[in-house]
Amino acid sequence: MGVDPGLTRCGLAVVDIEPNRRSTLVAVGVVGTEAGRSLDERLLVISEAVDTWLDLHKPEVLAVERVFSQLNVSTVMGTAQASGVVIVAAARRGIPVALHTPTEVKAAVTGNGQADKVAVTKMVTKILRLDTPPRPADAADALALAITHAWRRGVGQQGAAMSGGSLTPAQRLWAEAEARARRR
Repeated sequence: MGVDPGLTRCGLAVVDIEPNRRSTLVAVGVVGTEAGRSLDERLLVISEAVDTWLDLHKPEVLAVERVFSQLNVSTVMGTAQASGVVIVAAARRGIPVALHTPTEVKAAVTGNGQADKVAVTKMVTKILRLDTPPRPADAADALALAITHAWRRGVGQQGAAMSGGSLTPAQRLWAEAEARARRR
């Protein structure tokens, strides 16, 4: 399950990934809260939606976008608070949580860590063989997070070396993005 956290819109997505990396959409949605509501009410709405999704879909793992520094401190704070609610919901159920930076996710699904939201949405649509792109972007981002984490299990220098193969350009970009994220 992938979660693109946010107070205004929190993207939620569940995918099934086969060993050959074939990815299939199970569910996707966005839970929204109104900016005029109190913080505690907004977090409660997100918490209840995440609880419902976790109980319904019973994911093996939860992939959440790692909060990163932006110029807008209030946006970062809201995203961090929403992330905390999501992480706690998973922890209560014993579901492991993985955090991925936006650069890692972009590199995983597009091969370019600097890709824009349009490119991510286009590739998620292609990867999942969807007739129409997932909307809004928060839904596509949640799908990209779920795909990224599932694909990550076989990606990296050790995985490529052990299988006797070499890294694809997308896997190389991904490994570089992960290395940069660890240095921060």
